[in-house]
Amino acid sequence: GPNMSGKSTVMRQAALITLMAQVGSFVPADKARVGVCDRIFTRVGASDDLASGQSTFMVEMSETANILHHATERSFIILDEIGRGTSTYDGLAIAWSVAEALHDRIRARALFATHYHELVELAESRPNIANVSVAVSEWGERIVFLRRLKEGGASRSYGIQCARLAGMPKEVIERAKSFLVVLERPAASAPTPQLSLFGGGAVAKEASVVEPPRAAPDPL
Repeated sequence: GPNMSGKSTVMRQAALITLMAQVGSFVPADKARVGVCDRIFTRVGASDDLASGQSTFMVEMSETANILHHATERSFIILDEIGRGTSTYDGLAIAWSVAEALHDRIRARALFATHYHELVELAESRPNIANVSVAVSEWGERIVFLRRLKEGGASRSYGIQCARLAGMPKEVIERAKSFLVVLERPAASAPTPQLSLFGGGAVAKEASVVEPPRAAPDPL
């Protein structure tokens, strides 16, 4: 789903409801079917561990590895972004394989938030994976978060709009928009076989390098 739309809040809420249900507490819902849960695993936030020499990405990988080694089909897992601290293709490959492991081997109940929109394809090949996203309404250059879940994956992340809301300088926002247009162009025009990176059939071709738009030189 989009940035700032409430994905992390929904996931934490689900984990807390699961915990409350296990101890026989009141659950803030009209109806909830939770089931027995042996452990709750969480991989959220971004932080490093300087004392032990672990970078932010290494902490993320270590926590994810712990989940994959110890979770069972009775566990409940929330993963709030996987693979952010490395290159796009590295991160996507890791996130994809983690999702497959959760479904195919561990078979745990899990909520997996990601901005790798390619992962929505997993719902087509895995029977127990479903896509939901947080609804957003666009109004000109602005976005309105509707704070409700809907079926299906999101098509955009609205990162530039969130940067604008955070107070990023206008010239930086406009420059980012021009970069985005150029970066999205090869993806939009790429042939279908190139998009089937994890389909097992076609081999991905190297995309041609596209120069980002250059600003006009300042007059002397």
